[in-house]
Amino acid sequence: MEQKHHYTGLTDAQVLESRSKHGANILTPPEKEPLWKQFLEKFGDPLIIILLIAGVLSIGISCYEFWGLHEGAETFFEPVGIFVAILLATGIAFIFELKADKQFSVLNQVNDDEMVEVIRNGNTTSIKKKDVVVGDIVVLNTGEEIPADGELLEAITLNVDESSLTGEPICHKTIHEQEFDKDATFPSNHVMRGTKVMEGHGIFKVLAVGDKTENGKVFEAAQIDDSVRTPLNEQLDGLADLITKLSYIFAALIIVLKLMVFFDWSPIVLTLAVPTAIFFWMVIKKFDDWSWKAVVPAIIGYFVILMGMVVYFHDTLMPGEQIAKLITYTLDTLMIAVTLVVVAVPEGLPMAVTLSLAYSMTRMMKTNNLVRKMHACETMGATTVICTDKTGTLTLNQMQVHDTNFYGLSAQTLGNDKGSLLIEEGIAVNSTASLDYSDAEAVKVLGNPTEGALLLWLKKAGVDYLNLRESAEVLEELPFSTERKYMATIVKSSLFGGKTILYVKGAPEIVSGLCKNIENNVSKIDIENQLVEYQNQAMRTLGFAYQIIDSKADVFKDGKVVADNLTFMGVVAISDPVRLDVPAAVAECMNAGINVKIVTGDTPGTAKEIGRQIGLWTAKDGDKNIITGPEFAALSDEELDKRVLDLKIISRARPMDKKRLVEALQRKNQVVAVTGDGTNDAPALKAAHVGLSMGDGTSVAKEASDITIIDNSFSSIGKAVMWGRSLYQNIQRFLLFQLTVNVAACFIVLFGAFMGEESPLTVTQMLWVNLIMDTFAAMALASLPPSESVMKDKPRDRNAFILNKAMYQNILGVGGFFFVLLLVLLYVFEHSNITQLTDLLNVQLGASDDLTPYELTLFFTIFVMTHFFYLFCARAFETGKSALHFKGCKGLLIIAAIILAGQIAMVEIPGLQNFFNVTGLKFEDWVIIIVGSSLVLWIREIWSLLKKI
Repeated sequence: MEQKHHYTGLTDAQVLESRSKHGANILTPPEKEPLWKQFLEKFGDPLIIILLIAGVLSIGISCYEFWGLHEGAETFFEPVGIFVAILLATGIAFIFELKADKQFSVLNQVNDDEMVEVIRNGNTTSIKKKDVVVGDIVVLNTGEEIPADGELLEAITLNVDESSLTGEPICHKTIHEQEFDKDATFPSNHVMRGTKVMEGHGIFKVLAVGDKTENGKVFEAAQIDDSVRTPLNEQLDGLADLITKLSYIFAALIIVLKLMVFFDWSPIVLTLAVPTAIFFWMVIKKFDDWSWKAVVPAIIGYFVILMGMVVYFHDTLMPGEQIAKLITYTLDTLMIAVTLVVVAVPEGLPMAVTLSLAYSMTRMMKTNNLVRKMHACETMGATTVICTDKTGTLTLNQMQVHDTNFYGLSAQTLGNDKGSLLIEEGIAVNSTASLDYSDAEAVKVLGNPTEGALLLWLKKAGVDYLNLRESAEVLEELPFSTERKYMATIVKSSLFGGKTILYVKGAPEIVSGLCKNIENNVSKIDIENQLVEYQNQAMRTLGFAYQIIDSKADVFKDGKVVADNLTFMGVVAISDPVRLDVPAAVAECMNAGINVKIVTGDTPGTAKEIGRQIGLWTAKDGDKNIITGPEFAALSDEELDKRVLDLKIISRARPMDKKRLVEALQRKNQVVAVTGDGTNDAPALKAAHVGLSMGDGTSVAKEASDITIIDNSFSSIGKAVMWGRSLYQNIQRFLLFQLTVNVAACFIVLFGAFMGEESPLTVTQMLWVNLIMDTFAAMALASLPPSESVMKDKPRDRNAFILNKAMYQNILGVGGFFFVLLLVLLYVFEHSNITQLTDLLNVQLGASDDLTPYELTLFFTIFVMTHFFYLFCARAFETGKSALHFKGCKGLLIIAAIILAGQIAMVEIPGLQNFFNVTGLKFEDWVIIIVGSSLVLWIREIWSLLKKI
């Protein structure tokens, strides 16, 4: 038993002094590796290693040509170009990973910005956790995370989960020395940062903050949870694996076919297919399991066997010819094969996904969605069911006393009679809420909003609740629980001469059931009728009772009230209106094919009325669409599975009902999102595919969730679905663009091997194409804004492959068209002498001849520009909008400008020309290429218009 004290807390000056002396309440994360080391790690990528090997081979070839064949210094431009391309690829990836890390770092700051209730300057107020200082007086309530280490000043039925520090899930905390647990890891009158209040409430004085807390001593920096394997992850991994294997097959064919071309298609050269097939089989099947000590000898072994065979073929088929040309040609062939693998393998795909997630996470903050686990962005797009609570999500959570019906009073105003005093003291002491008076014009409720509404009602009547609370001595307390549905407090009353009084507050039907008497002999039928009237108006109701206790009487037993002479004082109706934007938001979700289900502790009447107001409950709905918590619990799993899809409302829900509902929906192959704000919601939030906690919810709920809805509004959930669907489409657009380019590039290089000794695309040129495809395209398409049109679609099949029918048609159709177009151009260039593109109007085909540098430059530029314009087509894929619709696409336009400027620079600037084996083009040819390539865009626009007719 203790007398409650009036705490003044620290003054503003004392807060500054304490922070200066003891530091801020922030855990210092461990130091990261230096940037140079993080950058060097990018060179550990297997594909970059392969490319480095190709670069080394290129240096060897250039050295031989320079010193052995006495060619000019320009022979070194290609290896320099390769290494520049490697630096560009790794550098840009490194920069954008740093940017993504910076965007993700907001997740690690979330916990520090959570609000904590403290007493300062004699007033109860709320501050950010990071602002708590040594000496602060902190108020603790059920479900909250303890912000710092400290010593308890008050503890009412206080049980704390210390599993994060000691492994002990429940530790009883008390200020009474005789109740101390001598075997406890930490003193029973101390609480520790990072642990959670599971039951009861208390007040403590802060003794340590930040790194000096016990939690700080064992702190490890929180990392982003990217280990969750979503269906998207699995699909992308499978797709990347398939593309990689196909690229290896193309590389093997290029090696064999180009060497056969060199030896004039001699049949014996076909035997090269045997070691090549064995080597690439090992690459596909074994390299992932081998260490570099096994991989390097395998690569060297294949290289030695290959070179040995081609030297033998040279001596046999081409005696007397210089072998230098063969060695150079073979090494060039190997480099082209390696580069094709680099180009074809979608190493930009992880970056596209990461950038899409990072961009979405950052932008979703502006729509009041704080994403805590990045996979949730994508999963929200596949959501088929949203299980939502009512208070604060569908309603404003601005509780106000709408009506009072105290039977011992003649009016609704409080006076000085006994009944009034009992009501005043009962509301003041039998409550865990407080009022923050720091802003006199907008008094803020701290704690339970329903209890806060009662305190505001007292304030409006001129009653000082804090004086009543501090004057009464609390003897014992039963905190509110969803099982009991009431709270009870025994006090030594200051208003009634020190008498011991039991006050009970909770669900009227439960509280009245505990009572032997009713004020003014009001009948229970009248009470029930009044409750139905209130509940039909979607109002929350509370019943109040009291009993003056004889010292010998039993009051509490087994966590329940057993006092046998309680008097029911009356009922209060508290309203919480529906948010203005919720009906439209619910309609949007339902139109998007998402089912909405309300899970609430309110009565069936209240729940149905709220459902009607938001457009969920209609005249067509009946008993099969609503169920109470006890009825729900009585269903077997088989019975529940038959009903679960029809249910719209669970009223009088108990803590585990929501979790069981989630599991039942998941058994029916539904993708479930759940909202919750209380500690009791944590199991359901964890079980759901996406858990959505509320901004003013408990720390336990937030920790269990994937996304925190900062403004608590259901409309923000709809925005999260829109972002998730748009993110998925952005990834599809990236794949559409990359795979279309892959089809054209791979087949051009492969068929180019049939047509002549010289590859139509050099190593450095293919690396530039790879830079456009992977890095730039990932940046451009990942940053596209969300489209509201996605909310008109039905949820995607979570098990459907990411490449849909329309994508296949575009990839094969457009990619195939580009390939045929470029192959025809290549054939014409090889069989004629083209000095400018207008020569094509009067072309005369002759014998095959070597491609001139000008022809190769024309071919390379046409290849790049056709795909440049196709980037805009990919961006507009399945949007229903024009490819020329650029609203919100500033990032795309900037990147497109970089690609265009880069292509022009490399062709026209002398220094860059040598790197990329190109020569300057005539102005007329630039005009023809740009206008001609843009036909890709115009044909798409015309086709889209025709489809709408």
